[in-house]
Amino acid sequence: MSRLRGLLSRHQPLVMGILNVTPDSFSDGGQFSTIDKALAHTRAMISGGADIIDIGGESTRPGADPVSVSEEIERVLPVIQAIRRESDIAISLDTSKAQVISAAQPEDIDLINDVCALQGEGSIDAASRSELPVCLMHMLGEPRTMQRNPRYEDVVSEVFDFLVERVRSCETAGIPQSRLVLDVGFGFGKSPEDNLRLINQLPRFLELGLPMLVGLSRKSTIGRIVDDPLVGSVSGALFALSKGAQILRVHDVAQTASAIRVWRSFAAEHIVSHTT
Repeated sequence: MSRLRGLLSRHQPLVMGILNVTPDSFSDGGQFSTIDKALAHTRAMISGGADIIDIGGESTRPGADPVSVSEEIERVLPVIQAIRRESDIAISLDTSKAQVISAAQPEDIDLINDVCALQGEGSIDAASRSELPVCLMHMLGEPRTMQRNPRYEDVVSEVFDFLVERVRSCETAGIPQSRLVLDVGFGFGKSPEDNLRLINQLPRFLELGLPMLVGLSRKSTIGRIVDDPLVGSVSGALFALSKGAQILRVHDVAQTASAIRVWRSFAAEHIVSHTT
């Protein structure tokens, strides 16, 4: 917990590098499914400026099928252990399963990143017992169905109310707000217009007083705007920062970190170095 709290206390944008140890993730499925490949990619992300490594063992792309608890544990635990043997980088675990949370908690991880906002069976209790920070994300439905014609009366109000309810549920379960991060769920059961509206309205979510994580890297909405996913993702990340996002979950770590340094240098009217 101290790693993440320390990072957040700097009041600077944080880059969360994505490490999918899955065969079927939408952008990089299968690329890092061995420990050697996962370690090499982790080293590259750390060198590129990652503050956090987010490790996921189950794809949450639209239409994805679930995997068993045992398979997810077998995918993520060896990678977490291998990274921890050579680095003290902050590690986030991207999971919605109580058993995976409990299995990984002793491995010195720093954050539970749950696309289901701890609504899975037993997950809120497992997260409470772990004493780890948690990122609560909004998703309409489940990965297999979330992009089948998602509809809202008022997407901003509905996502806001959902996150408020999940924060209250966490507090009831013994997870204080000091351990919570929020994510509006860009691309998770939203139309392109919904996604753009939510990012524009991030200041409303900041009224809750919790750090905001945004993950728009290589999402289909970006592809609807530009053909180049790198340019689109980095541009979107900077816009999210301008609206108050504190953590950016990205595939292209070095490029995003470099863009952030330029953005911060212009804002500060002095050159921001790699280490400040």
